[in-house]
Amino acid sequence: MSVETTMERRGYTDEEKHRTLKRVVGSSFLGNFIEWFDYASYSYLATVIALVFFPGEDRTVAVMSTFGVFALSFLVRPIGALFWGNMGDKKGRKWALSISILLMSGATFLIGCLPTYAMIGVGAPLLLLLLRMVQSFSAAGEYAGAATFIAEYAPTNHRGFYCSMVPASTAAGLLVGSLFASAMFNIWGADSQFVTEWGWRIPFWLAGPLGYITHYIREHLEDSPVYEQMQNDLKAKGLQGEDKPMRTLFRKHFKRLVISFGACVLNAVGFYAVLTYLPNYLETTLNYDPALASIITNIVLVVYIGFIFLSGRISDRLGRKKMLVAACVGFIILTIPAFMLLSTMNFVVILVVELVMCLLLTINDGTLASYLNETFPTDVRYSGFALSFNLANAIFGGSASYISFWLISVTNNNIAPAFYMVFIAVIAFVAMILSHEHTGQDLTEVE
Repeated sequence: MSVETTMERRGYTDEEKHRTLKRVVGSSFLGNFIEWFDYASYSYLATVIALVFFPGEDRTVAVMSTFGVFALSFLVRPIGALFWGNMGDKKGRKWALSISILLMSGATFLIGCLPTYAMIGVGAPLLLLLLRMVQSFSAAGEYAGAATFIAEYAPTNHRGFYCSMVPASTAAGLLVGSLFASAMFNIWGADSQFVTEWGWRIPFWLAGPLGYITHYIREHLEDSPVYEQMQNDLKAKGLQGEDKPMRTLFRKHFKRLVISFGACVLNAVGFYAVLTYLPNYLETTLNYDPALASIITNIVLVVYIGFIFLSGRISDRLGRKKMLVAACVGFIILTIPAFMLLSTMNFVVILVVELVMCLLLTINDGTLASYLNETFPTDVRYSGFALSFNLANAIFGGSASYISFWLISVTNNNIAPAFYMVFIAVIAFVAMILSHEHTGQDLTEVE
């Protein structure tokens, strides 16, 4: 039974269907925006956070320590994925998303309240790591849950477009975080007393009220029609819902899980490398003007959001597999030349290079969410999406910036990160060749 039929059984008029879909998309967009606004603030304010929590060290070492905390916090993502995926398939998408947003936004808000290293010494970076782990644990259910919630509400023939709202909210969070950091640096300066004492805290404080608003919207929504249909079908047969989704996922869908993990690794590395590492690479490794680097980043993020929606629409017509394979091939062929061109230090050349990398990433990013939702059946959809996506991010995504800096330091080769990126793209390419196409299939029929 289709999404549209299930909503009709709820007694929804066409206007009510549209209004409900808008609320689902809006709450998913806002929840994911909070997560990535925090990540953007942490990344783009990394040099400031390094001064606050790791003073007295070499600048490069301090920044690497800051990204080290960032990478370590990602280690709890698979644990969060196991928990939220399991609960999202057992108790419903609405329940998991309503609780996870409170934990995530609460931990983010408390990061803005932390004492500095000058106040309590080594306790400050330890508390930072602890809160980032809580935030990362909670966020493990946000992206997958938001995408699943949207996919299970969206019309079948426009699923790719609506699912692209989730990565678009990611880019929007990064854009606002970048604009915020740029504004502070331009007005007060990166090393000013205001920025190092209070300015860096503001984006984290904003998570508090935004998180509560998102929670309120989700609490007043019904669970997805696809999930509801599964529950109704089980009741009609005298059965109960899946009690152990993770066990079912590993026992019945292990091959799909491995392939999905492989498909996610390019997104994990590509996202952080293109949108958060490159600005730091330009400033720290190439000594490029930070103001010009920020301008380029902001332009790229604006274009990125438009590309995301376009990729989602195209994937509804061409299919997810073709889009994801094209992204892999593009990264394999163009990444090394792109890094070589960055060293020209020419504004126009750097901008064009980053825009090309941005386009390749959006072909992947704008398609991946709908692909993962179409890969797993309803009883393990949240679990399969959350685990494959977050495991890839834990192993490859959160460490992308740290590994990139490390590769340069041990090889003395500024384009070493490009070879790492190509290696990751090859892994994803093999996974996509082994995958199957499910574009246009009703989610209630995925088995």
